[in-house]
Amino acid sequence: MRSEKEIFDLIVGIAQKDERIRAVYMNGSRTNPNAPKDIFQDYDIVYVVTETASFINDEQWTTMFGDMLMMQEPDKNDQSLGMEMDFSRSYGYLMLFTDGNRIDLHIETKESMLEGYVSDKLTLPLLDKDNCLPIIPPPTDIDYHVQKPTKPLFMSCCNDFWWCLQNVAKGIWRDELPYAKQMFECVIRRRLDEMISWWVGTKYDFQVSIGKMGKYMKKYLPESYWDMYKETYSDSNDHNMWNSVFTACELFRILAKDVAEHFQYTYEIKDDVNMTNYLRRVSELTVDAEGIF
Repeated sequence: MRSEKEIFDLIVGIAQKDERIRAVYMNGSRTNPNAPKDIFQDYDIVYVVTETASFINDEQWTTMFGDMLMMQEPDKNDQSLGMEMDFSRSYGYLMLFTDGNRIDLHIETKESMLEGYVSDKLTLPLLDKDNCLPIIPPPTDIDYHVQKPTKPLFMSCCNDFWWCLQNVAKGIWRDELPYAKQMFECVIRRRLDEMISWWVGTKYDFQVSIGKMGKYMKKYLPESYWDMYKETYSDSNDHNMWNSVFTACELFRILAKDVAEHFQYTYEIKDDVNMTNYLRRVSELTVDAEGIF
């Protein structure tokens, strides 16, 4: 596997030799001082170019980055699905190489760069032939820190968590696995993760990020809470699914009460009690039940 230095030398070296490429910058996790470093980190690179057409029309130009295992061109895919795309401003290549390295490369014109360069605080300039890149401070992940919840946002999260659990319950009872699973994973877990992020925020003065899709969650949760969170993932067995539901309820309850106390918000315990009783009742129903209560 090529080293980080080899990849950076390659990326900058290609740009230095190509007159069409006027600047290079990087964003993403490799610019984040708080992101853990490992062999799976990709290189999020942007080439600022004089024009994009000559790159796009040359389907072989990306081979100079190495032997390709697979490549995706998301802009081309989006266009094929009917989305309006302006390739004259920017275009992207997601490249996975046979040595395991991955480069997410975007080419964009100077005009396109000037519209977004300053907005991403995780940006690091690598090459600037014309001094066209705006001056920016060192990279920081401050824009990705957990944000304090407003009272309405907190109340909405709690209400949605408890309300939507009824859909999970009926999905399990009806033996509608895809429905039950998607309601839990796409709705309930989203609310649980939201509450976890706020709880972590209260413990770290809202100066940390739990990462995309909560990938750093384990780092900030106490071991006992992390163990509970892991138990919210289950297989397709009804009994195990119910265990994951009740574990999610318990974890949400603990964290939501702490967050409410921190901000002096109200945790609607009545919704918690009523829905927990409802869930327990549904979990005990026979398949031929003619009534819930």
